[in-house]
Amino acid sequence: MLDIGYALSARFPDPSDLDYARVDRHALRHDLFCGDVYLADTKADRELSTAWGWVPVLDFAWALCDIVEQVDQDPRGSRASRPQYAELDFTESSDRMLFTRRFGWVDIEADWMKADEPPLTFSHTELRREARDFLHDVVADLCDLHDSLADNPVVWDLQARFPRLPAPR
Repeated sequence: MLDIGYALSARFPDPSDLDYARVDRHALRHDLFCGDVYLADTKADRELSTAWGWVPVLDFAWALCDIVEQVDQDPRGSRASRPQYAELDFTESSDRMLFTRRFGWVDIEADWMKADEPPLTFSHTELRREARDFLHDVVADLCDLHDSLADNPVVWDLQARFPRLPAPR
């Protein structure tokens, strides 16, 4: 089972006097809401996490949703045997997370993993659902911290582009 989470950094607090309703896309993706993120396989008790304190959390959630769609370009979907690749790079370092989808499964690796460590593997369907839930949870948490963020049109567009998906039956 996949768990995606985050913690905001106390070292990089967001300005309290900023009008979050008017913050542009670049600032939302790169300058605000810094912290650390993790993806965990709760069944295998394994985790892939950052420990830098400066990862833009909203950007990570946004990029993860984009990546899930990027590795779903083959019209054969879960029947596709040809691997599909995507990477998430962290702007302030040379580290990357690598995503490989084959059939209905996505392997997730990171440059900072040990060479002999196997990737985390999740079904594409679960990764899509959890990534979108994570995005909506992050936005809700950030709107609780900064009320005016809920009025930002960039945030509205983001939530409309990646709506929550129904839970499996």
